[in-house]
Amino acid sequence: MKLIGVWMMFTAQDWLVLDLSGNSPGALGTVAALQFLPVLLLTLYSGRLADRYDKRKLLVAANAVFAVTAIVFALLVASGSVVLWHVYLFAGLLGIANAVETPVRQAFVSELVELPLLPNALALSAATFNCARISGPALAGVALAVFDTGPVFLIATVLAIAPVFSYLRMRPAELYRNAPAAKKGARVLDGLTYVRKRPDLMLPIALMAVVGMIGFNFPVTLAALAKINFHAGPSSFGLLTTTLAVGALGGALAGSARRARPGVYLVIGAAIVFGVLEFAVGFAPNFLVAMLILLPTGFFSIYLAQAANHRVQMGVDAEYRGRVMALYVLVFLGTTPIGASVTGWWGEHFGVPASIWCAGLICFVAGVVALIWQLRVSGDRIALRGRRITLVRKAPEEVPAPEEVPASDVVPASGVVPADGVAVIEEPPVGAPIRAARPATGVAEAELSSAR
Repeated sequence: MKLIGVWMMFTAQDWLVLDLSGNSPGALGTVAALQFLPVLLLTLYSGRLADRYDKRKLLVAANAVFAVTAIVFALLVASGSVVLWHVYLFAGLLGIANAVETPVRQAFVSELVELPLLPNALALSAATFNCARISGPALAGVALAVFDTGPVFLIATVLAIAPVFSYLRMRPAELYRNAPAAKKGARVLDGLTYVRKRPDLMLPIALMAVVGMIGFNFPVTLAALAKINFHAGPSSFGLLTTTLAVGALGGALAGSARRARPGVYLVIGAAIVFGVLEFAVGFAPNFLVAMLILLPTGFFSIYLAQAANHRVQMGVDAEYRGRVMALYVLVFLGTTPIGASVTGWWGEHFGVPASIWCAGLICFVAGVVALIWQLRVSGDRIALRGRRITLVRKAPEEVPAPEEVPASDVVPASGVVPADGVAVIEEPPVGAPIRAARPATGVAEAELSSAR
């Protein structure tokens, strides 16, 4: 409920900014940048807090701060005394509370259920988060058409208070927690090093950094597109966001049935399709066409976001989950200040449709680059068989049996091959520790970690 209220508030805030700034896309970009700048600055530290301290208490504190700030902001808007700099100030304050709360909440899911139910819990959590990101603006659009801006802020504030009571009513003894000793040495740098050594985590995180920064700026672009290009009112804006939300709901339901870790090509394919659809939205000739294209765009936006989230969460060790999810939130939401500022500037100088189709083009190119990189790393290839495009996976290399290995190819423990070609492997002394050979490339380690 709180997430829906948050996105309702952010959407009503965008409409309020257009009214206060004289329909300026640049002002929209500025408020979005201030709103998500704290995520960029504080999220990694929040992930460290999540791995070291009680997540439930952190969530209570962060949500309480958010609720108090939202109440003051809503009363200011409802009284009619709000001016543009007020919006900028409260956007930054609410962003600080979100920067602490979001990565902690993502990591807290693993404490709510036992291990066999974790994939489904992660799927439901991602579905809730991503649905709220789309359905919140849709509900705000409808509410703006029925009520005024002030009542929408008040409704959103009521929804934002609910999590404080939910977390307080939880029984800590029934949570599934790691041993406290595993959290004491948690450092931000350790989490970054862990991800750097895991290419199966690096690819979805890097891909979502581009898509989150450039492609997921619908609160900025749709409000400006409806009001400036289609000369529509709040009700029509609500139709655009509702259509996007309906598609997003379908994508969320499709992803919530997932029981296993999604494959890398599923994430890449969803990113490419999303890029193509967003590109098409930018060239929509009228309101009706834009609304129709937004339906599948919403579907693949959430399907992509959930697949990437699941691939990261289901492949990470529990002791690093807070810091890794903080990094994911950082690239997915924390890069929004950059993307929103660029999108607002581009829309101001070259038109709102251009800012949309350029974003779609960049997402498409990012997906293609990720596909090429994955094919080169894995050795897989894409083949055209008749009218079908088929992914041909590289067959695992066969290791010859011990008796088939020539003696000259066997290196003894000492690293020296006798001149007569007869290899002698020295047995270790009794009681000596046996060290397993490490793979030279590190690929086997990554594959083993991703299979956990």
